[in-house]
Amino acid sequence: MPGLLLLTAALLSSWAQLPAEASSWWSLAMNPVQRPEMFIIGAQPVCSQLPGLSPGQRKLCQLYQEHMAYIGEGAKTGIKECQYQFRQRRWNCSTVDNASVFGRVMQIGSRETAFTYAVSAAGVVNAISRACREGELSTCGCSRTARPKDLPRDWLWGGCGDNVEYGYRFAKEFVDAREREKNFAKGSEEQGRVLMNLQNNEAGRRAVYKMADIACKCHGVSGSCSLKTCWLQLAEFRKVGDQLKEKYDSAAAMRITRKGKLELVNSRFTQPTPEDLVYVDPSPDYCLRNETTGSLGTQGRLCNKTSEGMDGCELMCCGRGYDQFKSVQVERCHCKFHWCCFVKCKKCTEIVDQYVCK
Repeated sequence: MPGLLLLTAALLSSWAQLPAEASSWWSLAMNPVQRPEMFIIGAQPVCSQLPGLSPGQRKLCQLYQEHMAYIGEGAKTGIKECQYQFRQRRWNCSTVDNASVFGRVMQIGSRETAFTYAVSAAGVVNAISRACREGELSTCGCSRTARPKDLPRDWLWGGCGDNVEYGYRFAKEFVDAREREKNFAKGSEEQGRVLMNLQNNEAGRRAVYKMADIACKCHGVSGSCSLKTCWLQLAEFRKVGDQLKEKYDSAAAMRITRKGKLELVNSRFTQPTPEDLVYVDPSPDYCLRNETTGSLGTQGRLCNKTSEGMDGCELMCCGRGYDQFKSVQVERCHCKFHWCCFVKCKKCTEIVDQYVCK
C-alpha cells in the first residue's frame, strides 16, 4: 500500500508526466455525432462510442442523447473562433490528430489554455440555446425571458427567442462535470488547475449569456413600422470571441492557497470577477517544436514583413529569420451588376511576395 501511494504521488507531481493524449469532450467537434433519428436499431449505444467523455458526461449523454450533436457543434464553433482570434500569434490554436484535440499544450495552465476552455464552453451555450429555439431538443423550446421593463408598451414581446437560460444551465452541467468529479488534495497544484478550469468555463458561459440582446421585427402596411415584435437573440459568436480575447489579454495570474482557494500572485491587481479569465502557469514561448510542452513551433508559419506586431516576421519567427517566396493569388475583380439579378466578375491574378519563418 505505501508503494502504491508513492506511485500515485509521483504520477500527480507534474503536468509533464500526464498522458500526452489525455482525451477531452472537445473531440466531439472532430467527429460528427449522429442525431437520434439516425441511430441504428441494435447498434451499440452512442454514448459508449463517443471518445473523450468523463464518467459524469457519459451519464448526461445517456439522459440527453439528442443534445450531443449540438455539443459537438458548439465545440467546433469554439475551436474555429479560437483559431481566428489567434491566427496571428505564435500559438494559433492548432489541433492535433487525436482525442486530446489540442495535444499536450492544454496540460499547461496558461493564458492560452484559459481562453480555449472559455471559448469552447461559450460555444456549447451558443449551440444549445439555438437548438432550443429551432425546436431540435425535446427538453426545451423558445426563451421564457420576462418582458424587459424598458420595452415600449405598444411593442409585442414573444417572438421565439434563443433559450440562453437553458443553454447556460445545460452547458454548466455538462462542461463542468469533468472537473467536479476530480478529487485532488486541498491546496495541491492539481486542485488549482481544476479551479482555474471552472473559472474559465464560467467566464465563457457568461460572455454568451450577458451579450444576448433584444432583437425586433417591424410589421405594418408597405413596410411601415406601426408594430414591432421583439425577442431575445444571441450575439454573433465573433463578438463573443472578441470579448473573450480582451479577457485573455487582461487575464489574472493566480496560485492555489493551502485552504484550497485561488489567490492573485500579485495582490496589487484587482481581484478577478466570474467574467474574467485566470491562469496558473506561465506560457511557453511557442517558438520551437517541443514534445514536452506540446508546442508546435513557428517554423513554416507565414509572417508579415512590415508589421511590428505579433504577426511580424521578427516576433513570429523568434529572431530565426525568414525565407521569401512568390505566390500567385487569384481574386474576383471588375464586378458588374446585371439586370436582373446577378453580379458577374472577372478573375485577376497577382504575384505577391510572402514570407515564411525559418
